[in-house]
Amino acid sequence: MTIRRSTYDDIPFLMEIYREARQIQLDSGNLHQWKEGYPSEEIIRNDIDSGNGYCIEDNGKIVGAFAFIPGEDPTYKVIEGAWTEDCRHYGTIHRLGSLKSSHGVADACFDWCWGQIQNLRIDTHEDNAIMRHCIEKAGFRYCGVIHLLNGDPRLAYQKIQL
Repeated sequence: MTIRRSTYDDIPFLMEIYREARQIQLDSGNLHQWKEGYPSEEIIRNDIDSGNGYCIEDNGKIVGAFAFIPGEDPTYKVIEGAWTEDCRHYGTIHRLGSLKSSHGVADACFDWCWGQIQNLRIDTHEDNAIMRHCIEKAGFRYCGVIHLLNGDPRLAYQKIQL
């Protein structure tokens, strides 16, 4: 699998990936994390404009997408719990999604992000058992609960090279 920055030409494929990712969540009992239409095309365009949107390709076909945002995430300032390490620069993984037929997308994302900075954070909904499994399998440590800007709680994880 290869990872590259997303472009405007990718938007139709990205919208399909996120549609399928929402369906995967619903089918697995995660009814509350990504409401219909999330992430919106506007959010995807903002990720592209900021240089934070990425595609995961397998044999030249886009099979996954995510946002990787280096630097401080405002929703991670307050945590009910404690970050493993809270002083160093970190990168945050957001909006990781894949096609139903693809495998290894989360691992490819995590490995690539780890190659950028060895202090990663990620969060997910309590009901997202699939993502929690992927996160924990990749060596992220559960740190506590953060709240999104709209107040919704999320389980927060960190992986760091100490």
